[in-house]
Amino acid sequence: MKTSADPVRDYLTAVEREASALPADRRQELLADLAEHIEVTRAERPDASIIEILRELGDPRTIAATALAETGAGVAGASATSGAGTATRRGKVHPLVPLLMLTLSLPFVVIFPDLPGPLIGVLFRIAGAVLLCTSVHWTAVQKTTGVLLTAVVPSAVIATWNLSSGGPAGDTTALLANLAMLALLVGTAAWLWRVRRA
Repeated sequence: MKTSADPVRDYLTAVEREASALPADRRQELLADLAEHIEVTRAERPDASIIEILRELGDPRTIAATALAETGAGVAGASATSGAGTATRRGKVHPLVPLLMLTLSLPFVVIFPDLPGPLIGVLFRIAGAVLLCTSVHWTAVQKTTGVLLTAVVPSAVIATWNLSSGGPAGDTTALLANLAMLALLVGTAAWLWRVRRA
């Protein structure tokens, strides 16, 4: 059996080969993280052999498959070993889609007050909230905040307005309320766009 003079380099080369489907920057980030982890572990446990440390890290194919699954590029190693021809994909929907659906839900209700305007607005709001919650572009806290500010609060305000004898009299008050609601939706969508993950 052939032994390598540099097992770390061979290990990282194997990970790089297995993760060739990753974008180049993500692949380099993965390799840098692994190299740093190996260095830190060697410093913390100087009596551990490098082979033992690499074994603890795991099989290069498994590491690459996990990285591929996390980025939505597919699980090449897993599909090759299991015989499945389809790759696992996540986050297929562009992050702008749920934000536009949530933001445009209000204009449908305001511009078309008779059916089907409110129905389309509600469907947009529900679909946008579901797409936001299932997206990989935001953390759980960001998703919760986004759904509360773009779906729950506007729905509660509109329901309260409609159930209370039509709200305050006068077109100016209704216009200001709708503009404030639209500002809330646009502001939240802009914030979500700014904090999204690539």
